[in-house]
Amino acid sequence: MTEFDYEKARRNMVEQQVRPWEVLDRRVLDVLGELPRERFVPERYRRLAYADLNLPLGHGQVMMTPKVEARMLQALDVRPGDRVLEVGTGSGYVTACLARLGGRVHSVEIFEDLRQRAGERLAALGIGEVVLETGDAARGWDRHAPYDVIAVTGSLPEMEPAFREQLAVGGRLFVIVGEPPVMEARLYTRVAEDAWSHEDLFETSIPPLVNVRRPRRFVL
Repeated sequence: MTEFDYEKARRNMVEQQVRPWEVLDRRVLDVLGELPRERFVPERYRRLAYADLNLPLGHGQVMMTPKVEARMLQALDVRPGDRVLEVGTGSGYVTACLARLGGRVHSVEIFEDLRQRAGERLAALGIGEVVLETGDAARGWDRHAPYDVIAVTGSLPEMEPAFREQLAVGGRLFVIVGEPPVMEARLYTRVAEDAWSHEDLFETSIPPLVNVRRPRRFVL
């Protein structure tokens, strides 16, 4: 069997998926072009590491598609030394990207086995400036707040105010809000102690965070 060319697949991902989706930040493109995404994918899906798919991780969780990850990283504009909260470590791939962009990452995963495997992958690649914790961060994680960057890698049926409150002034929050089949990716920025702005970025759909608060439904 011919050996799979992951480097070529990585280049194709950047040129055929990521760039056409309006990701032009050179730093983000460089990280995506250098980091071996296949090292973070469960073995059975390794040859799909660079496909335009949500890849299963277990427990109903998925890796987001590369282009969604790329748009998230571009929107968050991670700067060296930024204090970063990642909600949902998952495979550890986004964690690695955030760290490679210069963030000091605190990543929280509700499933201990996912956290452990992500830690092993990050250690094998020598990625530092990362602290992995096991816990439920669906309503924020104030242990290391305030944060300059918050990346929420599962969806929320509606915005959770705690995430905005845990941003430092000037901090950026990426979150996907709504319910299937269509959700909205948003970027929130804390512009003052008591003020935030937000921008709708694109439509997508990913599984929700575990234990999110569901909006009340009124039945007539």
